[in-house]
Amino acid sequence: MPPQPQYPHGQQPPQAPGPYGAPYPQQQPYPAQQPYPQQQPYPQQQPYPPQPYPGWGGVPPMVPPPKKRRVGLVLGIVGGVVTLGVVGLVLLGVAAESGFPEARHKLTLPHTLLDGRYVFAQDYSGTEGKKVEREADGAWDAKDIHAVTARYSPGGDDTKGSLLVSGMYGRFKNEASVRRKMLKGAAEADGVTVGEPARDVTPSGADTPVSCEVLIQKNALVTLTYPVCAWADGNTAAIVGAVGMEKKDSADIDLDTAARDTLRVRDEMLKPVG
Repeated sequence: MPPQPQYPHGQQPPQAPGPYGAPYPQQQPYPAQQPYPQQQPYPQQQPYPPQPYPGWGGVPPMVPPPKKRRVGLVLGIVGGVVTLGVVGLVLLGVAAESGFPEARHKLTLPHTLLDGRYVFAQDYSGTEGKKVEREADGAWDAKDIHAVTARYSPGGDDTKGSLLVSGMYGRFKNEASVRRKMLKGAAEADGVTVGEPARDVTPSGADTPVSCEVLIQKNALVTLTYPVCAWADGNTAAIVGAVGMEKKDSADIDLDTAARDTLRVRDEMLKPVG
């Protein structure tokens, strides 16, 4: 057996070449195992952002109309958004067949109102509108009634307020009485007081009379003061409430402007039957 070569202390013999002439790499020791990183605790859950009006909470009132056929315009705030509850109209008496005009016009819910200032937000016709239709059934001054009820928001932003529209179309007589009763129903809604009583505010030169009032609604830390206007003609009747989120007094409400806006809403909602 040939003698083995001697190497200086600590020196390793050369490695045998691999199949392609390069030496096999010297195997490196496994790196020291790193400890698992310390598990971070779950981030602390943030509270829900405060509502704009923390004193007002819950769902707007949705009570069934009383038997005396009086339903009011009821507003509520959910998460700082004004929403519509039961809508306003009062129609009393028993049905009469004579004296009703021919149905020529109806009301629709366009995507925007008041030249695009308000954008459609929610349709209540299938819920609150059905209550209106049931209340109108058998009334002596209305016939063949259909209801449209909706909420619009300024520029599509619910936090800035609402334009609330509750309308009916069909055949009406004694329109002045219908208009007064709609405003009376709004003023008698739960939680509502009258800041300025209803009066005729028909703009100069207008063919359709308009009546308006100022309502005040309080709940906890929130007070809403807003104009409500109504019109009624032979085929259509509606009540319009323009609700802003800024604090106002009754004296700050311009009913002349509210009446003109109401007639513009009428023009934009009005369509021929068929």
